[in-house]
Amino acid sequence: MPRTFVAGLDLGSTGVKVLLADDEGVELFVEQRPTPWRAGPGGTTDLDADRLVSVIRDLLETAADRLTALVAADEAHVAAIAVSGMGETGLLLDAAGRAVAPGMAWFDPRGQQQVDALPESLRTEFAGRTGLPVGVQVSVVKILSLRDGGLALPGLRWFNLPEFVAFALGGLPVSDYSLASRTGLLDQDSGQPWAEMLDHLGVDSGFLPTLVDSGTDLGPATADWLPAAFQDARLTVAGHDHLVSAVSGGAVADDRYHASMGTAEVLLRVLDQPLSAEARSRLADWLINCVRHVVPGQFVLVAGVKTGLLMRRALQMSGITDRAGRDRLDAEVLALPVEGSLDAGAIEVRGARNDDGVLSLTVRGDGVSPAELFGAVLRHGNDEIQLLIDAMNREVAPASSTVLTGGWADMGSVQRARALVLGPITVSERSQDTSYGATMFAARLLAPDPN
Repeated sequence: MPRTFVAGLDLGSTGVKVLLADDEGVELFVEQRPTPWRAGPGGTTDLDADRLVSVIRDLLETAADRLTALVAADEAHVAAIAVSGMGETGLLLDAAGRAVAPGMAWFDPRGQQQVDALPESLRTEFAGRTGLPVGVQVSVVKILSLRDGGLALPGLRWFNLPEFVAFALGGLPVSDYSLASRTGLLDQDSGQPWAEMLDHLGVDSGFLPTLVDSGTDLGPATADWLPAAFQDARLTVAGHDHLVSAVSGGAVADDRYHASMGTAEVLLRVLDQPLSAEARSRLADWLINCVRHVVPGQFVLVAGVKTGLLMRRALQMSGITDRAGRDRLDAEVLALPVEGSLDAGAIEVRGARNDDGVLSLTVRGDGVSPAELFGAVLRHGNDEIQLLIDAMNREVAPASSTVLTGGWADMGSVQRARALVLGPITVSERSQDTSYGATMFAARLLAPDPN
């Protein structure tokens, strides 16, 4: 019997990836391209829609060639594609489906003026309504920045990045609940757009496409630029990348953390019931989100710190640019005590908070080697994570174990440090949890209807 193939697309902050797997869940290969950001002054960073589609096209053409080399020509067809990716970043499309402005990165600093200008009623209700802290990271603030820069919003629709890519592939225009939860436009209690925020934007409820659960069938891939191997594949949006990564190994127990360590380090807890607006507001004071999961009917607490960004900068400062250098450093850190060998306070690190991300170092002593520096960054991450854990534990029962995933998770020094605050740790064996998790959503499109 011919094998069935599925694809998971992951639109990440560092790279755009596609993973192909078969119907038994066996991974065939991964292809990756750098995310085509455009850097501007003052840390501004954005994404051109046509350039992103071009990268996706190149990625899928390469994947099609690799698949054709692996199997018989008449079997080289992908039956379903699921798209996952980062939250907050999105595009405004006109009635013809054209992007009218670049998509701003979630870490783009623009929008503080719009945050400061929010009416008091919206500012007061924001966290309780949306489950998010109000700040420049949320999509609605970027949208307000574009509006205040002269862009007319009426008649446009907002697509989060994975939704845009699925639409560009030929899928139906939709808004995925887990991604809409990242925008500041969704009322978490009603599951509908927040009417007062839409009024502030000057748009109606059509500003968001139809809201759907992650994994909803969006029809066939019909874009004329698709390689033959991907034509007519069923399409879906798998949802927000950290949440898709969390379910890649199966359901997440409600007493376990899922910690994803990329540019941002994200700590996730699954809830079977939503928290109250008051609890959401309290958590938002600690920059913790309480939003909808990619599993219909479930919610998640999402706490983040920018430790991956700080660790990367620490490596760069130490002249480490390759895997071999990172492995050597890892061994050197493990050879030190967890607290380092210098006097207390010899190195002070700041910057891990999710509203910061600027690596700040104060060195008060001699003997600061790359290993001592990296160890200090890990300890700073632990301190910030403990504050987030304490805040979550005031609202929900403490977790008892952790699954660690992401690009930093295979470092022994990272595992040793995080075990001090996260309890017993299991390290994921997958190198690409998000894109593999997306293939699971794709495979479900092909499962027989139980009804």
